Amino acid sequence: KATFFVTKQFVETNAKLCKRMKKEGHLVGNHTMNHPSMPSKSPSDIRREVKGLESIFKKKTGYKLDKFIRPPMGEYSHRVLKLLKDMGYTTIFWSMAYNDYNPAKQPGKKFVVNYFKKHYHKGAITLTHNVSKSNKDALNDVIKYLKKKKYKMKLLTELHK
Repeated sequence: KATFFVTKQFVETNAKLCKRMKKEGHLVGNHTMNHPSMPSKSPSDIRREVKGLESIFKKKTGYKLDKFIRPPMGEYSHRVLKLLKDMGYTTIFWSMAYNDYNPAKQPGKKFVVNYFKKHYHKGAITLTHNVSKSNKDALNDVIKYLKKKKYKMKLLTELHK
């Protein structure tokens, strides 16, 4: 199982996939409506970004978003974190990431597999973008390698207890 952080554009163009994610037991968290830099936004703008996505997700899938949020670009401030917490969200960052977000500039399967082999660690939370062909191509090899190393993959709800 995995946690996916989605935006309005993703939900609107992939509603069936979002529904499938929930049906299969994955977590689907909030990545805001429009992927803005949150520290530059007013509290009311942040609420609109977060609540708006909750509403669209429910309307398009029939499911509620899970109460995890990943701030776009990892940009935050203490004010933003407090506001999100007051809204009932747990903010999630990552401990492993690489440039995989541009479909036209992919690092390649070999890079992804080697990156995981070199950088995985206890408690790792990865940032891997679903638009990445490299991630898609490497996923099975990465999972096999991590399992061989006795690494256990868990949902955020299991880690957050």
